[in-house]
Amino acid sequence: MIRIFLHGLLGAGKSSFLNSVNSVLQGRMCLQALVGNSSSDSCTKKHTTHKFNHGNQDTFYPFVINDNMGLKNNCSRSNRNNHVRDIEQALKGHVSEGYTFNPECRISMDGPFLNLKPRANDKVHVLVFVIDANKFSQINEKAVEMLQDIRDEASRLDIPQVALLTKIDEFCPEIQKDMNEVSTRVGIPVNCILPVKNYSEELDLNSDTDALILSALKHILLLGNDHLNKQYA
Repeated sequence: MIRIFLHGLLGAGKSSFLNSVNSVLQGRMCLQALVGNSSSDSCTKKHTTHKFNHGNQDTFYPFVINDNMGLKNNCSRSNRNNHVRDIEQALKGHVSEGYTFNPECRISMDGPFLNLKPRANDKVHVLVFVIDANKFSQINEKAVEMLQDIRDEASRLDIPQVALLTKIDEFCPEIQKDMNEVSTRVGIPVNCILPVKNYSEELDLNSDTDALILSALKHILLLGNDHLNKQYA
């Protein structure tokens, strides 16, 4: 099983992407994760693993997606360090379901949410940065440094990373420029930056939107599969 970990700032579209993936797979509009309309607060409060039904309620696709609380743009250095260390623990599979990421403090080493003996399926196989194409130029350097720090930790663990550039329908004329900016500031290669348009207001599916979501998902799963193959080689 491939575990995909979503990370990003508040309002970037993590939960919307998760819902969009499920909608495409189920062939209908789905609301698996709660989504808000504010960039100042997150509907997702806890570390949550989402499975996706394949045909019936007892059968699932061979991947899961972890959603978690979005981070504020203006976090302090100490908060940033705490968050990076918690994400590192999550990437290793040490963070249990239901944990609330709190930049004010790190996960307790003797608390109920620390998984001391993670299984292979608990570990993250692909780290996905979710970035709002309209707001990336407004992200301050401290937040960018945090993304870079998390990417460094993932690289140290040999975990592949991609960036999802969301809300491209609002920003199409400048999309290539924005992809280059993400690549320069965060360090993710341009061919690992995947533009998507999440379902957020629609009542019905659209083939063009579906194609972007499926293309991004396929790329992510291929990276995850390569990572798994390296582990067991």
